[in-house]
Amino acid sequence: MDCLGDAIRFKVTDNDVRSAARCGVVETPHGTFETPTFMPVGTQASVKSLTPSDLRSAGTQIVLCNAYHLSLRPGAEVVERLGGLHGFMKWDGPLLTDSGGYQVFSLAGLAKAGDDGVRFRSHIDGQELFLTPERATEIQERLGADIIMAFDECVPYPCDRGYAKTAMERTVVWAERCKAAQRRRDQALFGIVQGSTFADQRRECAERLREIGFEGYAVGGLSVGEGSGLMTEMLECTIGHLPVDRPRYLMGVGTPQDMIEAVMRGVDMFDCVMPTRNARNGCAFTSEGRVRIRNLKYKEDDSPLDPACDCATCRTFSRGYLRHLVIAEEITGLSLLSLHNVFYYNALMRRIRAAIAADVLVDLLNTVIGSYGE
Repeated sequence: MDCLGDAIRFKVTDNDVRSAARCGVVETPHGTFETPTFMPVGTQASVKSLTPSDLRSAGTQIVLCNAYHLSLRPGAEVVERLGGLHGFMKWDGPLLTDSGGYQVFSLAGLAKAGDDGVRFRSHIDGQELFLTPERATEIQERLGADIIMAFDECVPYPCDRGYAKTAMERTVVWAERCKAAQRRRDQALFGIVQGSTFADQRRECAERLREIGFEGYAVGGLSVGEGSGLMTEMLECTIGHLPVDRPRYLMGVGTPQDMIEAVMRGVDMFDCVMPTRNARNGCAFTSEGRVRIRNLKYKEDDSPLDPACDCATCRTFSRGYLRHLVIAEEITGLSLLSLHNVFYYNALMRRIRAAIAADVLVDLLNTVIGSYGE
């Protein structure tokens, strides 16, 4: 099955016989990536402590950057003059930028949403930024990512039905405005489904976005405190209303188990700060579960961080050395743990793709649950 748009081509290559999971390939102007895939988060055009060559060595196929933050510093126009994001950060593979809608939630104390857009008070210098669907689209066109996101309103959890409905209606109208404002045809525009934890609103939003027509669809507004069970429930009532011939992206997720559960519901793409944020807190994801490297028991441990891992960190350094670096607050320790965690997430995606092809994805889920005790 092929989907030919102006900017990307998506082909489903395999389906799991026991779930809605599928493998695919997405072709972009800057190369291809296989799905299911994980996108490390490069908020400021940089995945914290990792270079582009580090990301490549960790198996990264596509990176996410943050349009809101880059519009404040150094400015979308500056990035454009310096070669767009690909030239600016020297990443020659596929890139995706979010639109700023998540910041309506994450920077709620500095943002005020209205029907026309969102007024932000910059967290850097207090300057006001008025972000409209048109401006969010323009910023992302200047940044030059291969995949750009429609501007949406992400609400917190819990959220009352009336507020969720207002935000969902705005999200649909703003998506139409983003599509009308789009000028570059070498960028794929994705719509974002909102609706909080109200199944009827999720379904309505998905169907209305489908009528507008986008090159891909994201499910937003989850992993904001509602818990894994409710998140999965919302996925199940949403995914079936999205086109099967377009990529499906679950924003901001998540743990290894949550990602496999989402893949089994038909999700193709993920992003999350979890690998790098956990690394900065001394926590590693491994085949044996989480390793909190600060623990005293690792002080004289000469074994690798993860005996089953082939990343540069695990091939080279001991748990004892990594613990020393983290305790001593050496930047190298954070970099080495980040490299491992990103490698682990990318390797997990490869295992997921292989499990789908072999129809053993449920077995992989049980293995991960056993490792993490979730």
